[in-house]
Amino acid sequence: MALIAPRVTAGLPADDARNLARSLQDSNDITVFVDGTVHRLPDEARDAVVDLLARLSRGETVTVSSVEEMLTTSQAAELAGISHTYLRNMTDRGEIPVEYRGTHRRIRQAAIMAWLATQRKKQQAEAGAGDDAAEESDARP
Repeated sequence: MALIAPRVTAGLPADDARNLARSLQDSNDITVFVDGTVHRLPDEARDAVVDLLARLSRGETVTVSSVEEMLTTSQAAELAGISHTYLRNMTDRGEIPVEYRGTHRRIRQAAIMAWLATQRKKQQAEAGAGDDAAEESDARP
């Protein structure tokens, strides 16, 4: 399985969650201290830490794990939050690149992450187009 040593952390108590949410409001600056030494995180790591803290600040239970580079269709579907049947259909249509190991499909983690980024951009564009259409209809007499 692709998930390696997952760690589940329960949501924070309400007071701690509110304090953390207040601290994160309009902030992306996260300073990490390890044994008294300050470490500047690369953007990707900073984003992951901010996301983790934001989820905890909402009182969500969080699971942290690592993912192998090559995934089975089930693992890739779980990472993408879609059914493995839908993912297999996308690989059949060529929407997500796939490699075969014998008769077994393997999908690169980077391909799933790229597909997720594309989906987010589409959703943002659709939301922006919906906002523009609403503004136009408001402007008309």
